[in-house]
Amino acid sequence: MTDMVKLAAPPELEMPIGEAMFTQRAIRRMKPDPIPDEHIELILDAATKAPNGGNSQPVRFLVVKDAAKRAAFAELYHEAWWAKRRDREGWKTKEDIPPEEKSYLSAARLADEFGIAPVVILAFSQHASLGHSVYPAVQNLLLAARSLGIGSVLTLLHADVMARVHDLFDIPPQMALHACIPLGYPRGRFGPTSRLPTSQITYLDRWGDPPPWK
Repeated sequence: MTDMVKLAAPPELEMPIGEAMFTQRAIRRMKPDPIPDEHIELILDAATKAPNGGNSQPVRFLVVKDAAKRAAFAELYHEAWWAKRRDREGWKTKEDIPPEEKSYLSAARLADEFGIAPVVILAFSQHASLGHSVYPAVQNLLLAARSLGIGSVLTLLHADVMARVHDLFDIPPQMALHACIPLGYPRGRFGPTSRLPTSQITYLDRWGDPPPWK
């Protein structure tokens, strides 16, 4: 690998890591306001600093800003979202989503409004088995976006649309998609978020044995 560079921590990413982690949330309502290229570059620089297996650096990013391509991709995303709901929950329309499933209703709205996001980043590797070396970079990307006040959410697609996604962007057939991340300034607020306490999801030394902070 050639042209490798060492990057110093940029002053723009000055938010304390704890604040970024504890206020980051899935932002599904976004403004159409453009994101400066220098901030997109910063976000991707942060992504590249994540650890990866053997420093092989398999992640490749496709940044989509062109309005026509974003609109075409938004149609594919909408189709993919409903294909996942069809396969997993048997839902075909919004009326099928139970009213208590608020996260799904929010995600359905994202599917409807996906084209509003001014930037979409697709994260690939050369093989589907390399996700372990891609997702740390994706998390860095999400945290860097949070530090800059940019909303994001990690999403996936569906096999029904993948061939057309590859065709839309001339993506080589061997590249495997691991994440689809819309970026945009939020319509709404960042965290805090509600999560299960770690005492309910963590075991100590043997499966089922609680940690000492239970």
